[in-house]
Amino acid sequence: MNRILSIVWAMILFAATAPAAIAAEGLVVSLSTQRVLINSVFTGAEIVLFGAVTRDGTTPERRFGYDVVAVVSGPRESLLTLRKDRLVGIWVNVESRTFVDVPSYLAVLANRPFDQIAKPDLLRRLKVGFDNTILTQRIGPDYADVVREDPFRQAFLRLQSERGLYLEEPTGVTFLSPTLFRATIPIPAESPVGSYSVEVMLFADGAMITRTTSAFEILKVGFERFVVTAAHDYGLLYGLATVAMALMTGWFASVIFRRD
Repeated sequence: MNRILSIVWAMILFAATAPAAIAAEGLVVSLSTQRVLINSVFTGAEIVLFGAVTRDGTTPERRFGYDVVAVVSGPRESLLTLRKDRLVGIWVNVESRTFVDVPSYLAVLANRPFDQIAKPDLLRRLKVGFDNTILTQRIGPDYADVVREDPFRQAFLRLQSERGLYLEEPTGVTFLSPTLFRATIPIPAESPVGSYSVEVMLFADGAMITRTTSAFEILKVGFERFVVTAAHDYGLLYGLATVAMALMTGWFASVIFRRD
């Protein structure tokens, strides 16, 4: 009986210590800035992500090294995608889809092609890459993410990529040494304001070892921030002031260009 209890206790202790031994590597990341300030002359910016793989003294070196995937996601919003067609010689909107609660900004960066880092099922579970990102559509009364070949889904990704708001870059992460890496996160001029999450995943031998998160904010400053704050906090007064300004502008223009 004592021997059985000893074996059970040994198994419990092994189970408790095994994860710590397996997950011996750690991940430390830092961003070059935590805030991006936007004003009327903002034309875009770049944020540099620095990272390091930490190991304890008992961790053996990985034979094939490490892989890193960084996923940057902006504030979520609903966006409308329209499909136009020629009708009686005129281009008109014939169909539309609304993408519900999707990232307004999405960048997926890695040090090499995703399919060389891990198997497709793992990438799918971790939502790595555009093909594995959930883009929920409202189709009539239903809400669902559709097949990857769906024309509306492809058009949405193409339009967001052309605007610089969606980026998939398999060579966007550069290793400076076997354990040090960096990546550049581009911020286009029309990036939405709000909080952006940065998730960094460390892979080795086809498996994810660990992950960590960071964040940064995009804020408006100057007169633009005053306008946004006024519209948000004092909506009624902002609306009345806008109408009054429009009326005054129209009256002033009529006085200047009045014909006697």
